[in-house]
Amino acid sequence: MMLISGKNLIYLFIMAAVLSGCHSPEEYKTDADERVHRIIDDKWQDDFGPQANYRVSDTQAEPNSIKIERVVPESGILDIPTAVAFATAFNRRYHNEREDLYVQALDLRLVRHNYDYQLFGSIGGGYAQEGDDELAGVDGSIGFTRLLPSGATIGAGLTAASVEVLSGNLRGGLSSILDIAASVPLMRGSGREIVMEELTQAQRDTLYQLRSFSRFRQEFIVSTISEYYTVVRLKDYAQNAQDNYRSLSNIYQQAADLADHGRLPRYELDQARQSKLEARDTAVIAQNRYENALDEFKLTLSLPADMEFELDIGELEALAQAGIEIPDFREQQVIETALNRRLDLANRKDAVDDAYRKIIVAADMLRPDMNLLVSASPVSRSQGDRRTLQTERSQYLADIELSLPLDRVAEQHVYRQALITYNRTLRQEEEAVDSVVLQVRQSLRAFNEAADQYEIYMDALELAHERLENTLELLRYRRADIRDVLDAQEDLFEADNQATAALVNYTTAMLNFYRDTGILQVKEDGMWEIKQAIK
Repeated sequence: MMLISGKNLIYLFIMAAVLSGCHSPEEYKTDADERVHRIIDDKWQDDFGPQANYRVSDTQAEPNSIKIERVVPESGILDIPTAVAFATAFNRRYHNEREDLYVQALDLRLVRHNYDYQLFGSIGGGYAQEGDDELAGVDGSIGFTRLLPSGATIGAGLTAASVEVLSGNLRGGLSSILDIAASVPLMRGSGREIVMEELTQAQRDTLYQLRSFSRFRQEFIVSTISEYYTVVRLKDYAQNAQDNYRSLSNIYQQAADLADHGRLPRYELDQARQSKLEARDTAVIAQNRYENALDEFKLTLSLPADMEFELDIGELEALAQAGIEIPDFREQQVIETALNRRLDLANRKDAVDDAYRKIIVAADMLRPDMNLLVSASPVSRSQGDRRTLQTERSQYLADIELSLPLDRVAEQHVYRQALITYNRTLRQEEEAVDSVVLQVRQSLRAFNEAADQYEIYMDALELAHERLENTLELLRYRRADIRDVLDAQEDLFEADNQATAALVNYTTAMLNFYRDTGILQVKEDGMWEIKQAIK
């Protein structure tokens, strides 16, 4: 019998050899990117938030991503949305997290490929001379192997050889051989759960990495916004220090006028001058602290340290105008929400299932090996001289191989380790639950404390303003000395700073609370929103 036309078969081999080298490295990269992004898109869940800002920098951006240029606005003022956009676009750690997600999905693609058809092919040719005989020939093979979910491995290959006699008495021609083989495990290594474990773990690892990336985005955004407010608070402190210096300069001038008219002792004027000098020193130090913090914030945004811009102090005014939310959550509500919503905790819980499956796989490795081997090699009828083509007869084989488990020390080692790992994973999951409970309890307390402190310091600020005005009025009538005025001004300065710090602490505590309960999500523009109420 003739399995395939001789010339057509050789042409097929040559064409396959040529086409296999037609793809450029860039085309291979593009194909890998498309497959990886398809995996990520398929596994993305609503709990992870919008699909944005997750692709690595050297791939095509996702459709709903916002293009960000590393350029400061013309106003020279960087508001929070722009700062967050810079951070998600340029921060180096954020890039690393995106690449970790990409690499994990890339690994999954490779594992999936291992369970798919494995194609192979080769082609070769040559020339030979022996006595009066000159021969030129070409041979090639093409085929596949595949691992089935049952554990069976099947394969098929087609080999062909064509010989052209250039001179001599030999005859040329073509012969082809079709090889078909299968190996079926009957004991160890059989069963879908055992065979597919590598793929199952790779699938779950990709899901875990997606959860970890989404959790990282929550933490990263909260950290970036909190750092922004911290730097703005230092800017506000520096401005307050300048205002305090100007106020003390005015007080000193008023004291000098009173001293010139003999209405104020000289030592009190000296006290006013001393406070003025101290305020100037405080203003210089405050400005340096702000500039240093701003430079460090540039590292978070991955911007050059010498890039000049200011943060928008109006963000504090917006917070103050928005007011505060008085927390009204029951502790048990918060805990239950966190246990249901925290992505990192979900990974810990699923790791227990992974560890249990590893026990099953390790136990399977302790069983005997028994494999059924089947093969068939039908050969085409020779069209040339048998001495030239070296054709073989058709073969059909079926064997059963049994290997007794006489040495299972290595497998025993793995099995015992799997049992230990399972127990350890259980403890780690229990510890993770306890840690989450502790964290959300502390976050709720911090949220309540920050709300109370803000109201207290706002009342203290209003009182400090009234006290300074009253003390200045009393000074004019010499019913108060300069020390009372200086103390009132110092208290106003401190109250103003404490009120701003309380507002920032409240905002940070609120963000931390929603992050720790797991209901904070990152939007397409990098900002945050609350998608689920605590019930």
